[in-house]
Amino acid sequence: MIKPQTLVILTPGFPVNELDSTCLPPQQIFVRSLKQQYPNLDIVVLTFEYPLAKITYNWFGVKVIALGGKNKKRLYRALNWARAWRVLQQLNKQQNVVGLLSFWLDECALVGHYFAKKHNIQHFSWILGQDAKPGNRYFKMMKPTGDSLIALSDFIRKQVYTNYGIMAKHTIPPGVDVSGFEPGKPDKDIDILGVGSLIALKQYDVFIEVIKTISRYWPDIRAVLCGKGPEKENLQKLIHKYGLEKNILLCNELSHSEVLALMQRSRVFLHTSNYEGFGVVILEALYAGAQVVSFVKPMDEIAEHHSAVSNLEQIQQKVLELLLDEQTDHSSVLPYPIEQTAEKIMHLFIQSDDAICDILPAIAEKESSVL
Repeated sequence: MIKPQTLVILTPGFPVNELDSTCLPPQQIFVRSLKQQYPNLDIVVLTFEYPLAKITYNWFGVKVIALGGKNKKRLYRALNWARAWRVLQQLNKQQNVVGLLSFWLDECALVGHYFAKKHNIQHFSWILGQDAKPGNRYFKMMKPTGDSLIALSDFIRKQVYTNYGIMAKHTIPPGVDVSGFEPGKPDKDIDILGVGSLIALKQYDVFIEVIKTISRYWPDIRAVLCGKGPEKENLQKLIHKYGLEKNILLCNELSHSEVLALMQRSRVFLHTSNYEGFGVVILEALYAGAQVVSFVKPMDEIAEHHSAVSNLEQIQQKVLELLLDEQTDHSSVLPYPIEQTAEKIMHLFIQSDDAICDILPAIAEKESSVL
């Protein structure tokens, strides 16, 4: 009996069902694209903490095994790692596991690293953001080589080298799924849009400060800020303090499709986070025809229609400049399609494992069609 070729993805969380569009949108978009492009490859997602229940289910043709860890600590976490190991053993026995891919260098990567080492399977850790910061104990526990690391951006690659002395060999940015956008070009009736978790790291107080300053010159400016998180009440108080209730709509977390629709209606996407691996919202806003202004610069070569600035004064000046210029370009920009991201990830396993040979013809066909 021929065992099916299988790629196992290890992650702390994953959507609980096909309608759960707000759980890790970049990662679920990537997994869907991977399955669509390589239908002959079995993809199994092993999720450690979320969903909270221990369940196995089908998600767009992908098998998801949820361990239901619930982010518990100490002994319970160690027991969850043991459960993950047993699941991997069972998968490796029943199927031809050609590789392991971990989202973030964390507990999932730790289990994946040592399981792959024991069973001579390729394993890559995709470093996505906060895991590149100092103090990540899993670097010490794993002692990974640069060959096994994928950086989400040039910025993350430099952070890993600065903080841990390891240079990730691979840099693979996130991608945009253009099929999620509505056709046509709706009116740009939102001047400034912000989207993300309402946490201190995202600095949405700066977002409000920008609107406050611009409203002096443009009293009717219209801004929308979408998300949920612990900072929501503080942000509401700040909006009230500055008398910006008519200028800023603070809405709850929306579905991914609703967020994309808002992006298509927006002139400027303002991203005030002070640290970011590579927020896919930046790329989605660019494709939606918005000009992006941010403090972060994920890649050394910045994309068209993306302006990276250094301080509050510069961000205020740039946003106002874009809004006042009638010639501001709102055409779509697509630096990284999701199909490209999926292909780059698969090429890592193809180059390092002959067991995936059945997938090669499909890739060759894709590349020949491009040529």
